[in-house]
Amino acid sequence: MNDALKQATQLWEAGDAWRDVLAPAEAFEAVRSVIAALDRGEIRVAEIVDGDVVVNEAAKHAILMWFRVNDMSVIEAGPFEYVDKLPLKRGYREAGVRVVPGASARFGAYLAPTVVMMPCYVNIGAYVDEGTMVDTWATVASCAQIGKRVHLSGGVGIGGVLEPPQAVPVVVEDDAFIGSRCMIVDGARVGKGAKLGAGVILTSSTPVIEAETGNEVARGRIPDRAVVVQGTRMKEFAGGTFGLPCALILRYLEDEHHDKLKLNALLREHGIVS
Repeated sequence: MNDALKQATQLWEAGDAWRDVLAPAEAFEAVRSVIAALDRGEIRVAEIVDGDVVVNEAAKHAILMWFRVNDMSVIEAGPFEYVDKLPLKRGYREAGVRVVPGASARFGAYLAPTVVMMPCYVNIGAYVDEGTMVDTWATVASCAQIGKRVHLSGGVGIGGVLEPPQAVPVVVEDDAFIGSRCMIVDGARVGKGAKLGAGVILTSSTPVIEAETGNEVARGRIPDRAVVVQGTRMKEFAGGTFGLPCALILRYLEDEHHDKLKLNALLREHGIVS
């Protein structure tokens, strides 16, 4: 696998001259072996090491090269026809993954045993760990890393960060709850056991503020076990005073396991839901 990863990087760095590095058939086999390893979960695009997200750039190179070494082809799934360079993921029963009709994942996305996919979409390079629910119309974009026992509620958008190859992807850690229609993009990170109310928008530059102190504790990173809602912070500009989005921490939970009833009660306490 190390040889294939090195070859993927060499091919990517060669740009349009990649055929000078390897013959097309050899390039295809090198790239496909990396994508297949991603598909099986044997390697990852990114993972947390000593608290920091470490990117496997060679794996990203392989994903990017896949679209250079392959041609468009017709893909049939029952009555549906697709035209793409990447086949759909297969082998869900053997992998222990529940897939509801309307759900779709691409080859090169890893879905761990006991993952549940409602009608949703998971892209190449994504990693979805065991016990996670990807709910209706949720999307997990290319290279996003989702932990164990996460609930991605209806309509959640987990953004992808494929280029540049060194860029950190979105990471949602174990036991997080992401409320309906939240958007987590641009390499943002959600900590273990954190609970996000509906509609939170989190980018790598979004201020994360504690409601009780008014302190900004981070940019684009939700701390472990934080209960968060969408907020607005006023800022003065030459043209007037405008509200800019922020992520507002209401409190921190004592344990990491989410209880939807308790979360709703907490939001009700703060007047977020009725």
